[in-house]
Amino acid sequence: MPVQPRDREFSTRTGSDRRRKLIRTLPDILLGALAAIGLAPLGIWPVALGALALLIWRMARANRPGLAFLQGLGGGFGWFACSMFWIVEPFLVEPDLYGWMAPFALILMALGGALFWALPVWIAARLCPGAITRTVAIVAVLTLSDWLRGWIFSGLPWALIGHIWIGTPIAQIAAWTGAIGLTALTLVATALPSALWRRVDNPVRHNLPAILPSLALIAIFWGAGMARQVQPLPSDTDLQLRIVQPNAEQHLKWNPEWSHLFFQRLLDLSAEPGQRDVVIWPETAVNFLLNDADDIMPAMSRAAGAPLIFGIQRREESRYYNSLVTVAAGGDVTAIYDKFHLVPFGEYIPWGNELAQLGIGAFAAQQGNGYTAGTGPTVMSVSGLPAFQPLICYEAIFPQHLRGLETRPEWLLQITNDAWFGKLSGPYQHLAQARLRAIETGLPLVRAANTGISAVIDAHGDIRSELSLGQVGKIDAALPAALAPTLWLKWGSAPIVIFALCALIAAICLGRRSTPVAPRSQSQPRRLK
Repeated sequence: MPVQPRDREFSTRTGSDRRRKLIRTLPDILLGALAAIGLAPLGIWPVALGALALLIWRMARANRPGLAFLQGLGGGFGWFACSMFWIVEPFLVEPDLYGWMAPFALILMALGGALFWALPVWIAARLCPGAITRTVAIVAVLTLSDWLRGWIFSGLPWALIGHIWIGTPIAQIAAWTGAIGLTALTLVATALPSALWRRVDNPVRHNLPAILPSLALIAIFWGAGMARQVQPLPSDTDLQLRIVQPNAEQHLKWNPEWSHLFFQRLLDLSAEPGQRDVVIWPETAVNFLLNDADDIMPAMSRAAGAPLIFGIQRREESRYYNSLVTVAAGGDVTAIYDKFHLVPFGEYIPWGNELAQLGIGAFAAQQGNGYTAGTGPTVMSVSGLPAFQPLICYEAIFPQHLRGLETRPEWLLQITNDAWFGKLSGPYQHLAQARLRAIETGLPLVRAANTGISAVIDAHGDIRSELSLGQVGKIDAALPAALAPTLWLKWGSAPIVIFALCALIAAICLGRRSTPVAPRSQSQPRRLK
């Protein structure tokens, strides 16, 4: 049936409208990408603040909720695409098999993350018609969204808005508020110019003073962070650590010839002269199962010359685990911890039994089709060592796992294999989040990474010693001492979540109160009761 002229005109007009909407979101995508510059490894937080301020100003003044949704989607897409582009790296380990998936993974991940911005902004636009109340609502809903992202769909609290402060004195505020408090502070500081903006003939000159409250807020928290940072830490403990980094590249890690070389590196570096009370190897440090390690374990123990902690895979019947194992002198296994917060599609596949029949398995699970989750967070007590909480790779990005333990550990130990994340931004962002865990808990964190970045981090989140990315070597250092339990350990993120909810409710109530009621038409008859 031929297309009628009216239908053709409507189709053309609809296509033009869609193109205009997409073009209007390009500035938002750019602003989201610029905001991501504030994250590690660049950490240019002033650019991030400016980009976020402009983005919030645009979203708060969208004339329709649908447009606010598109602007939030564009800003979120730019933020997540630039901050988490390392997500393509696992697909490039075996590019002939998985390389074609890399662009789809990046686009889908960025769009999925962008929904955590777009949907809250749409809700704010629907509930709060005025620019000022909508600005307050946007601060509240984006804070709640960053918090929710750590829990929903197994959680992915990576690239939170507040992470732009890691490495600055303001990061110390996390000892009181946690990472979500940093997000709330960032959003308030960047939203104040939008809330105070005045519609005048010369908007730039008349609205420059609107920036001053933001600068004052940042200065206050910068000073508070510096005051905490300059407080002296207790003297280091007597425990001497040796952290070994073999630099086993992921595409060679399981090759039989190369894996023998990497294993020899671990032995040689562990056996080098020097005092050590414990030797630590990274996640999945060896290419054999714990079940098959009885003959080689004594040689590993002799090379360490001290208790040895390392990552290894193990099997129980048909189940496989990503584990941390402690070994005493002589090679006897004294404790085992199984990773419990597994990476979706990396270490296990949702609906794995069904997909296994199609030959689809997890990237990081070298044994079996995927790992089985352990029982949960724990504190390990090993003879001769202060009690510690083990964290395997991905688990260190979840602050909630560090609260609610029966006994408080004296240090945190993260073993990881960041070779999956490439060499650009992923490993640096992972290290930055480990620093934040130390601040939140007031505990030192020791990090053993396969290809880097291995580090000893004190209770203020400062790096005492580190091995750079791609380096073969070891760290010999004393274990820093712990601080008293922080306010965040006691209260968690609850005060910030309550604050955001109260701000949202207040914005909705004020918005409804200030909304003018349309006058009744003179010609409209009055209804009788």
